[in-house]
Amino acid sequence: MDDNRQATVTNKKNVNFSNYGLGFISNVDLYNHTKETVEKYRFNINLNQFNKNLIDPIKLTFDSKVYNRDITDVIESEIIRQMDKSNTNHIGYFHQNIFKYIGKDWSIPKTGYDIINTKKHYYIEMKNKHNTMNSSSSQKSYIKMQGTLLEDSQATCMLVEVIARNSQNKNWNISIDGKPYSHEKIRRVSIDKFYEIITGNKQAFKELCEKLPIVIEDVVNNINDRHNSSTVIKELTKTSSDLLKSLYLLSFKNYEGFKDFNV
Repeated sequence: MDDNRQATVTNKKNVNFSNYGLGFISNVDLYNHTKETVEKYRFNINLNQFNKNLIDPIKLTFDSKVYNRDITDVIESEIIRQMDKSNTNHIGYFHQNIFKYIGKDWSIPKTGYDIINTKKHYYIEMKNKHNTMNSSSSQKSYIKMQGTLLEDSQATCMLVEVIARNSQNKNWNISIDGKPYSHEKIRRVSIDKFYEIITGNKQAFKELCEKLPIVIEDVVNNINDRHNSSTVIKELTKTSSDLLKSLYLLSFKNYEGFKDFNV
């Protein structure tokens, strides 16, 4: 079978896709990994899921009145925001798990580090953005890496950031309890430099980004069951035809006086 045009993917069906031409990952692996990520995307949401973390009806009231938007539109925007939040986590899956297919001896452990290479003694923590770690979590990660260096004298530990301020591979300088720390084997690395370490190609990450729209389009064209389906509005109208009232009763129905609540 020609790997450039067709392959048997994870669902055992033959599908057509492009020749992506990336020397560090096969067409089949890139397609399948992208497909797994797309299939994790969220398309459906019901009222229980919508209110899992308790909706703030006061915030939604402000949004509706201040921006002069119909409450239905505001609810739909909140639905999209919630789905987008979970979808962001799936992009983390894409970034982390792709390294199962790139280079040799890289693996994704179930616990501990995000990515490891025991033969080369690499231990990787991966973050999507440079500002997603607060001071406490940064210190915790750094201390874990210090412990790894004590256990493995050949270890190199890295904090790899997909969206960093700069392209970099430098010592991770940090302050713990007011004392500065820096070690040449504890690195802060941007994703492009990490791809270079693994592939030997300085532009590997750039090349992946150039092909990614094509891969996603191939995947999307081969998936037939992507239908956005939300029952939130329908379920809210069962409580009251006034959606704003239903939102308040959703969050505050057990509060004093809300049995007779009207807006």
